[in-house]
Amino acid sequence: MIAHELMIKTNHYLIKGGVLTSAHKANITRRLLSARSDGRKKPRFMQEDPTMYPQYFIPPYNNGVKFQTVIPMSPKTHILAANSYELEIIRLLHMFAQHDDDVRHMVDKTLNRLQQTCFGNKSCYTGECFEAGMVTLRFISTVLPDNTGWIKKQINVFNSHYNDKRRPAGVLKYYWLCLSEMPFDIAEPEISRHRGNILSELNRKPQSKDSDDDSHLVLAGLMQNTVARLPE
Repeated sequence: MIAHELMIKTNHYLIKGGVLTSAHKANITRRLLSARSDGRKKPRFMQEDPTMYPQYFIPPYNNGVKFQTVIPMSPKTHILAANSYELEIIRLLHMFAQHDDDVRHMVDKTLNRLQQTCFGNKSCYTGECFEAGMVTLRFISTVLPDNTGWIKKQINVFNSHYNDKRRPAGVLKYYWLCLSEMPFDIAEPEISRHRGNILSELNRKPQSKDSDDDSHLVLAGLMQNTVARLPE
């Protein structure tokens, strides 16, 4: 199982309410760490602009295929595809092995990199920088939850520019995933604002095409996790 598949399956299992044992977490950590990239093998465009692209986990480039995000968005650019790949892997490593020296080093260096990016800390919403900013939001909500200013800045980019154009359904669902995980005092007003839309989606009968896999269960899980945070 390649690192991307393991990362996706682990995320989906947790979103659906799965519980991992210490042994499972250790095994996932070991396998993800073994997928750490050799920096000398970076594509040329990453070497020319290292701040904007991953440093530790670089997705394999097979015939130009770009991996999907945890809640399916189909990236058109490496900005979204590559950053999603790295940030989601390092996020899991932080969750399962945050006291490991190598993991802490990767988290710190990645946060420093994101602070220098246009999508991660400079409110850029051009092209897929908008979606990459949401991936950043999920990452910092987990590894740096006390930095409320940074989290709120990324939320403001979403609220200010989500309606700029027609976006795939996965974009909004990914934002709801972020709301299900970030510090509650920040998430609560946002969840309340989206409550009606989320409940409407939960009550919608799955389409036949959704029944081919468990994608509808993952989406239902994330929406339930989100609205369940409200006191009512």
